[in-house]
Amino acid sequence: MAKKKQPKKTAARPQLGDSVEILDAGSVLEEPITQTLETNYMPYAMSVIVSRALPEIDGFKPAHRKVLYTMYDMGLLKGNRTKSANIVGSTMHLNPHGDQAIYDTMVRLARGNESLLVPFVSGKGNFGKAYSRDMAYAASRYTEAKLEEVCNELFRDIDQDTVDFVDNYDGSMQEPTLLPTTFPNVLVSANQGIAVGMASNLCGFNLGEVCDATVAFLKNPQVNLLDHLKAPDFPTGGELLYDEGALRQIYETGRGSFQVRAKWRYLKGENLIEIYEIPYTTTVEAIMDKVAELVKGGKIREIADMRDETDLNGLKITIDLKRGADPDKLMTRLFRSTTLQDSFSCNFNILIAGMPRVMGVREILDEWTGWRMEGVRRRTYFVMKKKQDKLHLLRGLKKILLDIDRAIKIIRETEEDDQVVPNLMIGFGIDDVQAEYVADIKLRNINKEYILKRIEEVAGLEEEIADLQDIVNNPGRIKKLIVAELQAVQKKYAVPRRTEIVYEYQTAAAEDAEDETPDYPVHVFCSREGYFKKITPQSLRMSGEQKYKEGDGPWLQWEASNRDELLVFTDRQQCYKARLSDFDDSKASLLGDFLPTKLGMDPGEGFVWACVTADYSGHLLFFFENGKVARVALSAYQTQTRRKKLTGAYSDKSPLAAACLLTEDTEMAVTSTEGRVVVFHTAALTPKTTRSTQGVNVMTLKPKYKVADARPLADTTIVNAARYRARSLPIAGMLLRPEDRAEEQMTLLE
Repeated sequence: MAKKKQPKKTAARPQLGDSVEILDAGSVLEEPITQTLETNYMPYAMSVIVSRALPEIDGFKPAHRKVLYTMYDMGLLKGNRTKSANIVGSTMHLNPHGDQAIYDTMVRLARGNESLLVPFVSGKGNFGKAYSRDMAYAASRYTEAKLEEVCNELFRDIDQDTVDFVDNYDGSMQEPTLLPTTFPNVLVSANQGIAVGMASNLCGFNLGEVCDATVAFLKNPQVNLLDHLKAPDFPTGGELLYDEGALRQIYETGRGSFQVRAKWRYLKGENLIEIYEIPYTTTVEAIMDKVAELVKGGKIREIADMRDETDLNGLKITIDLKRGADPDKLMTRLFRSTTLQDSFSCNFNILIAGMPRVMGVREILDEWTGWRMEGVRRRTYFVMKKKQDKLHLLRGLKKILLDIDRAIKIIRETEEDDQVVPNLMIGFGIDDVQAEYVADIKLRNINKEYILKRIEEVAGLEEEIADLQDIVNNPGRIKKLIVAELQAVQKKYAVPRRTEIVYEYQTAAAEDAEDETPDYPVHVFCSREGYFKKITPQSLRMSGEQKYKEGDGPWLQWEASNRDELLVFTDRQQCYKARLSDFDDSKASLLGDFLPTKLGMDPGEGFVWACVTADYSGHLLFFFENGKVARVALSAYQTQTRRKKLTGAYSDKSPLAAACLLTEDTEMAVTSTEGRVVVFHTAALTPKTTRSTQGVNVMTLKPKYKVADARPLADTTIVNAARYRARSLPIAGMLLRPEDRAEEQMTLLE
């Protein structure tokens, strides 16, 4: 009988051979997800946050710092340029990542790349351009580099214990944890990073303005920073559309956005437009691709040709116009439709003592000045300690002066070398350090003239040490030293602003006369659950009863134009914007568009209110359950570009009870769940431009009650309004009388 063939076992890892068996190979280990996250994911996340993605108070990420310190250690601050490949290779002693990642970092720091307002690397060769994705940099073997002169301010006194040093990844050498920058580079150098669960996006500021603002802050921490730090500045120039409210929010919170647009000129003789500066956030290719798309789509017809004429002289995009084209109107439309006008979203997330923190400009200056003061104090203490050691040696030498011959005799008559120092200690009453110093003096210097000259330094050293000790103990003097350093940096390295500030400008979001969107009257309806219908007057006249989903019903309705804009507010304090023209004309017999789906709301996000506007005139009234009312100018929701979502649309301190669009001041009636009513005039509310304002207290409430409703007095059934009218705010209100209640409709009993 034939022997049954046994199936051959496949090795767990064939590359190891058949004779190797791995225990528990192929088995599944079960563990709680929380343990997996703790042991695997969290260490990775913290490593990315702390050691890679976020800048620190010196303004550098670890990769930047490693490249710059390596170049400093190679003597490239004063020496000649060397091949970039040499720098990359040396940096790998500190940075275990690949050579390409290191070179990418060095390229961004180079002057030729134009990524930074204050470049730190002086390069020779092609380092590419930050504003062009196609103008790539040359390989590291073809370029040369050294440190810029401004790097003296990065490494000043680094050898005087100003910062801590740690071992590199393999313990073969040491590297600084931070660079002792003499100016707030964290505000000067633009920086962007994406970590795990967080990100950072810092805009750059002009070096001269930053130094001026820091000096003013050191003298008065409550100084108005906008008086000194006018606005962000970018190496690509452009025009910053000044919005004081937005900038103040950024300065205070570290979050917010502002608009930057391109600079252009019209050459009448050649009938063309030259764009020579663009926003920092875009590239030449992105602009040209979008313009080409608009031309192909027939949305722009004034352009005959477009060319990228960027060369060694700088950036230039040339647009040839057709005969009769208006350059101003064309650029207005391009600003609206392309990244020729773009927003910069700020997120000042910085590592402070290993912890990520989102800070405003004032808080950053506070942290930087505190850190810099500690660095100057450590430097001063280091110098003082060196002088104290020297003074100690000279005081021992002074004792020798009393009897030089005796010192020579002790040394000569000592039989063993290791007994010279102890014998000098016994003979002159000095310690081992002093005795070692005396014993090492050359024979030719053991004379009164040499010793007297050295001893003359004692008095001067004592004065210097006393002065240094006073600096260490006096924060005011440390601040004066920092101010002097900042003023020196400003005088030597400050350059004029590149990004021009435009205080008065025409919004690019304004529609031009040639807008092709059809304009006709419409009736707009919105149900309680968020179903939206846009119906023409003709269709409405021919329609029957409005159709709604079971349990739903009418809520909001407007008479509007097809070009008007719809603003939809959600329970997550977000505002979604859309043109009425984005919605198809509907009929009363249809349910309409479901707004959360149509507008792309976040999962679980609920619709709470909406309004329609043509020109963003008027004000919005937000009534909160805690009794506060916020009056926000509708213009605060107008954007330079057609943004579809705004965050922080209203305050999140209390749930929203009601909202109202106010075109003119009128009387409002606020009702609480207790049944009390307050009637007040909206003129008593001060308009705000900040969308997230908490408002003012209008109605005082008992703990278990809240605001239930608010509407214009004319829309209520209140007869005796004088009873509920408030003479001053806030007020508890009066209980609603039966005669002021709405009459309940009788219903047929089944």
